[in-house]
Amino acid sequence: MQPRRAPRKLDSAALWEYALRILGQRPYSSAEIKQKLSRRSESPAALTTVLGKLREYGLADDQKFSETFASARLQNQKFGSMRILRELRAKRVASGVAQTAVEKTFAGVDETELARRFLEKKFRGKNLPELLKQEQHLASAYRRLRTAGFSGRAALEALKTYSKRVEEFDDIPDQE
Repeated sequence: MQPRRAPRKLDSAALWEYALRILGQRPYSSAEIKQKLSRRSESPAALTTVLGKLREYGLADDQKFSETFASARLQNQKFGSMRILRELRAKRVASGVAQTAVEKTFAGVDETELARRFLEKKFRGKNLPELLKQEQHLASAYRRLRTAGFSGRAALEALKTYSKRVEEFDDIPDQE
């Protein structure tokens, strides 16, 4: 196995081309793009120039990135707000920006209904009321909902639709 060689350092023009190429593949938060470009930049001045140009063209805008990311995760994966917020923070988006984007995306969304649809998608082809009679399947479904970013209250409300055993757990505090 050959040793891995360091990436070639790029001047301002080549760094700009590299930035456009990687942004064409997928969106990045400002912090992610800065980190990626800093590895390839031959000088801090070149990095500053390219980052300024990206901001000028609106290609390094965390607010737009966060709103688009949150909307896509909601529409495509049907994740809950806490999961999306956690993922945005992992992408090093400022907490306030991420929180605002998630709140805007989830305005008017019924989290309990979203959790029900998530369960139906994850357990498609299975008879949920019958499946959730068993305690281990009920616990598994609850864990899946929590991992997908739904609040404890929304997860329990969604599970009540399919199982009467959930009524026993109503006094569990909602932990965010």
